Amino acid sequence: MTPSYDNTYTMKERNVLIIGGGPAGMEAAHQLKQLGFNPIIVERNDKLGGHLAQWDRLFPTSETAEGLLERLKENIKDVEVRLNSRITNIEKNAETFHVTLSNNKNFDVDAVVICTGFDLFNAEKKQEYGYGIYDRVITNAELEEYFKTHNDKRIDEPQRIGFVHCVGSRDIKVNNTYCSKVCCATALKQACEIKDEFPDADVYCFYMDLRMFGKGYEDLYLKAQKDFDIKCVRGRVCEVSENIEGKLVIKAEDTLLGTPMKMTLDLLVLMCGMEKSKGADEIQKMLNIESNKDGFIENLGAFVGMNKTKEKGVFVAGACTSPKTLPDTIAEARSTAMEVYHYLCNN
Repeated sequence: MTPSYDNTYTMKERNVLIIGGGPAGMEAAHQLKQLGFNPIIVERNDKLGGHLAQWDRLFPTSETAEGLLERLKENIKDVEVRLNSRITNIEKNAETFHVTLSNNKNFDVDAVVICTGFDLFNAEKKQEYGYGIYDRVITNAELEEYFKTHNDKRIDEPQRIGFVHCVGSRDIKVNNTYCSKVCCATALKQACEIKDEFPDADVYCFYMDLRMFGKGYEDLYLKAQKDFDIKCVRGRVCEVSENIEGKLVIKAEDTLLGTPMKMTLDLLVLMCGMEKSKGADEIQKMLNIESNKDGFIENLGAFVGMNKTKEKGVFVAGACTSPKTLPDTIAEARSTAMEVYHYLCNN
């Protein structure tokens, strides 16, 4: 049944705060604008896009990240966006939220959508991998930046390259026992791309188990092995050092064969997983929203309440509640917009 609505109080007068200008925030704002509301995006950085703006190509189709980002931006060209802005306070008064920004600007909104996204795990916490110690140990984000710019002196005609999956995920030692969902697919995508750059290189992926669950992901796995000769080794890398020639020496175990391995590499790429954005903690305190057992923002339920929080009028979308793929993030932003629509039509 379609909710009744009093035309004397139009939807355009209903303001919705979108916290975060990544894919979730932009798509939620687009959908809310289409529904007749007035979304306001507040983004702490100087540009929109979040992690998408730092990416080169997307899996499994190799579509450019820039192309998708430009489409998302085009969809919100009529939406109010406040860049370089931080929320310093949110106070709820009856059904209205009073918002204060870092520049002391104030405004009122009728609903809040948290789209604070994620941070990448800090690879320096896994000292055994040598990140920050050895120059030729880099992260997935740094490799993606290389694909965009081709400007990284550490990547100089490597002949043997290794990828380590699940860095900071499924790891009780760093208190992150969850799967970050995208690391396996990202590793294989980047492995294929680096073979495109350096066709004569040998490329190895060290994994716990491959979780290729999305549309086209299994095809990417098969393509990596058949067309690019990517060698997938089931086992964890346990130690990284550097020899007198400046090459990396890794120790690992092939758990399928039950044999230890020792290998020399020119480049090691760490597939860092997702953690909750640190900026989300302050927002949670303002809105009295708790974290779940994995450290992300707690939503109302795993099924019908996944876009809501326990606080009336406060909604969530994207990777602020758990690791998500980009398609899942955009789909969730759309469903969150509908939750906001139903909430505002009945309040």
